[in-house]
Amino acid sequence: MKKKALIIGGGPAGLTAAYEFVNNTEIQPIVIEMSPFWGGISRTENHNGNRIDIGGHRFFSKSDEVMEWWQNIMPIHSEDDEVQITYRNKNKILKVKADVVNSDNVFLIRKRKSRIYYRKKFFDYPISISFDTLKKLGFFNTILIGFSYLKSTIFPIKNVETLEDFFINRFGYRLYKTFFKDYTEKIWGTPCSQITAEWGVQRIKGLSVTKTILFSLKKLFSSNKKDLNQKDTETSLIEYFLYPKYGPGQIWELVAKNVAEKNGILKQNCKAVGINFENNKVTSVEVQNTVTKETETISIDFCISTMPIKELICAFNHKAPIAVKKVSDGLLYRDFITVGLLLNDINKTLEDNWIYVQENYVKVGRIQIFNNWSPYMVKNKDKIWVGLEYFCNTDDDLWSLNENELIELAIDEIIQLGFINNKETVLDYKVIKVPKAYPAYFGSYAQFDTIKEYTDTFENLFLVGRNGMHKYNNQDHSMLTAIKAVENIKNNNFDKDNIWSINTEEEYHEKK
Repeated sequence: MKKKALIIGGGPAGLTAAYEFVNNTEIQPIVIEMSPFWGGISRTENHNGNRIDIGGHRFFSKSDEVMEWWQNIMPIHSEDDEVQITYRNKNKILKVKADVVNSDNVFLIRKRKSRIYYRKKFFDYPISISFDTLKKLGFFNTILIGFSYLKSTIFPIKNVETLEDFFINRFGYRLYKTFFKDYTEKIWGTPCSQITAEWGVQRIKGLSVTKTILFSLKKLFSSNKKDLNQKDTETSLIEYFLYPKYGPGQIWELVAKNVAEKNGILKQNCKAVGINFENNKVTSVEVQNTVTKETETISIDFCISTMPIKELICAFNHKAPIAVKKVSDGLLYRDFITVGLLLNDINKTLEDNWIYVQENYVKVGRIQIFNNWSPYMVKNKDKIWVGLEYFCNTDDDLWSLNENELIELAIDEIIQLGFINNKETVLDYKVIKVPKAYPAYFGSYAQFDTIKEYTDTFENLFLVGRNGMHKYNNQDHSMLTAIKAVENIKNNNFDKDNIWSINTEEEYHEKK
């Protein structure tokens, strides 16, 4: 009989693992997904023909393996006859196939534009060294920012323990307070002085004032050739990226289809409610259908989990050590709400993919303009489809608001920000709530190694993905952890260190 691997979660990590099993091994994957969607937070939701990308997903990676993996699923469509892509610092010219020009299952090449909205003015993100930026900041304020940065360079904080320490050392106190503090604290609902510096090290470790200046100078002398990999560019400074024609969920639906066609087993509306062990190995998993409430026990040879670690430990059908349970219970998450608004018109010219709202008089943290991710995300091309993103906890007043109250809040705030004039501009709306969207780097996170060391003792249990590892991974990093886990299983390698080390190297980093 074929060996079986149960995969908990049908997001990017879970589906990548399933794809790797059916295409590179004889092991049969069984994917259980709690929701009726494929892609996890990377899914695309369709509301009356208008599509929502939850959280925004640029398809870009420093990993050649991931870039090639994506293009094996969906080819690139370009208005040009050819596209330049850099692999391993060698240029490759890809010819765009004529038969995919009119296809729906393609990647589009999109230009990245992100800005910060501060004091009702737009600033490029990352901050550009330009006359426009200096004018908006004001001459005196710019001088103070410069001296603040010099001070942090000459007299850096020696023991960097908190995210605030990290930001101040990297940008200077004044620039940190101007462009980073309010937005970051909106995301986490916690002062930067109480968040571990590890979040900054992981997410923006390659970005600095010096590199931003060098990048701005380099742009003055660079060509407009599209280089999608841009290996020598900090991820936050990337100018081009790939994007599925109909949003990120499109590619994960194709991956799920491929897995099913190759005899993988896919189960939606199902969750793991019990995990059984024998001799330090997972032997079976109890799976409950969330619709029918029926439960089945599936015997397996391997288990790959992307479910939140707090829930995973609770599902173990034996008592975890007290120290492990204590750390697990103390892990925190940040939850996420998107309010989609279809607008008849908008007061500002917006070419942005997303806008960081660094204004403390509103709760909204970020605004997406879905038209600019892909024009095919919007049913009627002369309308503007935006997503207002709110960060909260499930026990917050914000999370407890009903759909109508959230819609009213979003409309009021987009008016306050000056983007529209009145409620009549709003033609349609949609609310999406996502629990446990972001694993937090506070709470009991400082003792996380206690959990890691414990779960690693189970030979055939592999933790991958963002929530599976309680690690703020990007989509490509989550995929790499899954690829490595399947490779380890294929090679009978049950050491997990090469999985945990992904996204700790200096070359991997992401945006603010």
